[in-house]
Amino acid sequence: MDVTLDSIRDIKLYQSKTGYRFSVDALLLYDFVNLKKINTIGDLGAGSGIVGILLAKKYHEADVTLFELQESLIELAEKNILLNNLEGRVKVMPCDLRASPGAYAEQQSYDLVVSNPPFRKMKSGRLNTGEEKSIARHEIKLSLDELIRTSSYLLRARGRFSIIYHPNRLSELIGALKEQEMEPKRLRFVHSNVSSEAKMVLLDAVKGGRTGLKVEKPLFLYKDDGNYTDEMMGIYVAK
Repeated sequence: MDVTLDSIRDIKLYQSKTGYRFSVDALLLYDFVNLKKINTIGDLGAGSGIVGILLAKKYHEADVTLFELQESLIELAEKNILLNNLEGRVKVMPCDLRASPGAYAEQQSYDLVVSNPPFRKMKSGRLNTGEEKSIARHEIKLSLDELIRTSSYLLRARGRFSIIYHPNRLSELIGALKEQEMEPKRLRFVHSNVSSEAKMVLLDAVKGGRTGLKVEKPLFLYKDDGNYTDEMMGIYVAK
């Protein structure tokens, strides 16, 4: 596999040169997680492992499972675990999330489940060239309902689910969550700049939580001069 070795915050990461590569979405999802303490984390559709590995660095006592379907990304995730000296706390679980989750995980075994999932429907937008990118960005191998059902199965009572998704499917996302008794609790819209509409949305839900949704101030990625905002720079650079 033709790869690059990249650095972001306090981790290093092998990525395919031509296949799926992480975007700013992964960093935004990592930064959005705000729990004080977490013992177990599941990353659904983990790719090369960036979100789960960053969270393992953020929560030093947490055990992290990277759930991934594609063999090429599983191989990279396993290398990245070793590269960041996390083999004692982070593992890869090769699996198809469409299957019964009991085949690869215990029910109610995670405090936190995160996902940066494919959010384009099959007939929405142009398919990426290359299977790895297409599966990561379009609902070829995993639908929203399947993702939410699996997350609900994995989460303990009052466990937290965090996702980054596209705003035009927000009502569908909330509906899928409520169907599985996962209550949306925290919401933040992501904009390119102050004059643009939201391009992504970050959402927290609690399994079995009470109703009551907090909408946080919007996150702007760029200033008027095209440079990153101070908040965005803080997300990119480890303190």
